[in-house]
Amino acid sequence: MALVAGIIVGVVFKALKLPLPAPPVLAGIMGILGIYLGGMGYDWMLTKF
Repeated sequence: MALVAGIIVGVVFKALKLPLPAPPVLAGIMGILGIYLGGMGYDWMLTKF
């Protein structure tokens, strides 16, 4: 559902000739990866200690 909502927002913003409300591609991907790895690291620490 989040992907569909993102696509709709992207189409609307482009149609209205507005800048996309998203970080630059590489920074966005790295941010998502960091959040995911942080969550995985937290779970790992809870099981080890």
